[in-house]
Amino acid sequence: QVQLVESGGGLVQAGGSLRLSCAASGVTFSISTLGWFRQAPGKERESVAAIRWSDGSTYYADSMKGRFTISRDNAKNTVYLEMNSLKPEDTAVYYCAAATHIISSWSQLYEYNFWGQGTQVTVSS
Repeated sequence: QVQLVESGGGLVQAGGSLRLSCAASGVTFSISTLGWFRQAPGKERESVAAIRWSDGSTYYADSMKGRFTISRDNAKNTVYLEMNSLKPEDTAVYYCAAATHIISSWSQLYEYNFWGQGTQVTVSS
């Protein structure tokens, strides 16, 4: 089993920055990929970014490129999501997810078998 504990959510003004953290514990050696997803009011849950644990390869949704950065700290078993130039439309519950197998599509929810509890990010105008 893999446990994911998120932190860093909160309220921020438009144009500001926020860093989310996701600490993994349990059978962490089995993790293949860690991803971030979000669900905004009235919208389906969507992919944000992902990172391959072994070599740090990263993936981003097109709308996040240039504003969001995903990174990892292997020693701390932690993944981060740095969010810059935040917009009100970034308001959502953000989820951390882990896949313990080789995945074929990083943006698909079904590829991930462990999920965090979610953390609220609210961007005010």
